[in-house]
Amino acid sequence: MPGTIELPMPEVEVGSDPKPTREPEYVVIVWDDPVNLMPYVTHVFQQVFGWGREKAQRHMLEVHEQGRSVVMRESFEQAEFHVHELQKYSLNATLEPAA
Repeated sequence: MPGTIELPMPEVEVGSDPKPTREPEYVVIVWDDPVNLMPYVTHVFQQVFGWGREKAQRHMLEVHEQGRSVVMRESFEQAEFHVHELQKYSLNATLEPAA
């Protein structure tokens, strides 16, 4: 019967647990413009975000009445993707670091 083999134990530093780092968040902002009609903006929000009519209309009215609406808060890559999707529909959209 063969003898047992001892494997070396890995060295573990106490107190060196890395703190989880959160990826910075960005907001997607849709700005008011004089070109796109309100029903069209509502339709675009429904298409791009999959929102129901009520939520899409609420954000559309915010754009119309306040000049802008923050429609998403997410990672840089996702925010950039949504900005490009909105711009394909000729909406004026930008992204900014979340405050």
